[in-house]
Amino acid sequence: MEYLKQLSIFLENKEGRLLNTLDIIEKLDINIRALSIADTSEFGILRLIVTEPLKVKEKLEENNFIVKLTDVLAVAISDEPGGLNKVLRLLDENDINLEYLYAFVEQQKYNAIVILRLEDMDEGYRVLNEGNATIIKPDEIYSM
Repeated sequence: MEYLKQLSIFLENKEGRLLNTLDIIEKLDINIRALSIADTSEFGILRLIVTEPLKVKEKLEENNFIVKLTDVLAVAISDEPGGLNKVLRLLDENDINLEYLYAFVEQQKYNAIVILRLEDMDEGYRVLNEGNATIIKPDEIYSM
């Protein structure tokens, strides 16, 4: 099975560092599909889903960024109260640890999409698939 590739970019908490990152991606003419940022007092981790993750990773590393590619799943959820709970319940009932998640809205085909990073990606994929969760293929996310 093929997973969606997420870029995790380590950013020093310095003025302009996030903008510099996004400028590099803009110059590559690559779209960002989803993002999340978490920070501490000294650094942040910018998580991105982009249309061409390998190209962005290479260019950012050329510009002295520390970048990691991580496997994640994109799952469609209903944009209604409890929509996310259905997916999380499947994971919880099968003892699959969720490391983190973030979501975005895509209104052409799906209501909402959640990006999941699981401790056991293969088992999580199996459980979600067998539980009739709508797992979105990487190519579909990249081409949105």
